[in-house]
Amino acid sequence: MNIPNNKRKKESIDTIEKVFANLIQKKSLSEISVTEICKLSKLNRTTFYANFLDVYDLADKFRLRMEEQLKEVYKDEYESRESSNDFLKLFKHIKNNQLFYKTYFKLETNSLPMYEYDINLSKLLYNDEFIDYHIEFFKAGLNAIIKKWLDNDCKETPEEIMHIIETEYKNKSIFD
Repeated sequence: MNIPNNKRKKESIDTIEKVFANLIQKKSLSEISVTEICKLSKLNRTTFYANFLDVYDLADKFRLRMEEQLKEVYKDEYESRESSNDFLKLFKHIKNNQLFYKTYFKLETNSLPMYEYDINLSKLLYNDEFIDYHIEFFKAGLNAIIKKWLDNDCKETPEEIMHIIETEYKNKSIFD
């Protein structure tokens, strides 16, 4: 019986996603086929198609699952709509789920979905000027550091990455 919460169905989806995540590290999305995924996962095509329309649907669902997992890491922040500015939680999650995050970025996603950005802190730090630009600069920098860390197989600890972020984003002036 193939009910939505069936243990076997969840295991099949996990297997398909793991094979997909490994394949996307070596190939572009357009080069991956359902046949290849089924062969490597040792599952029938009917199992694949019972869960996904095609490889692009798999990629979309993978991305959505990733975003839901990230929301779970910051559940309290999402519910309270306030930022804890605790990026160490994120870095620990990335370190423990490297393939998942590498895959997320391989899916032509330029950045991780951010939880509620601390606009009040930005207003204090930047005298309420050009906040949108500061937010974009911060998000781009954070994502670049995460991508670099993943490219280096997360050799540094989450605490070391947090230290890098803290030292880069202290209120310094490069024109002093």
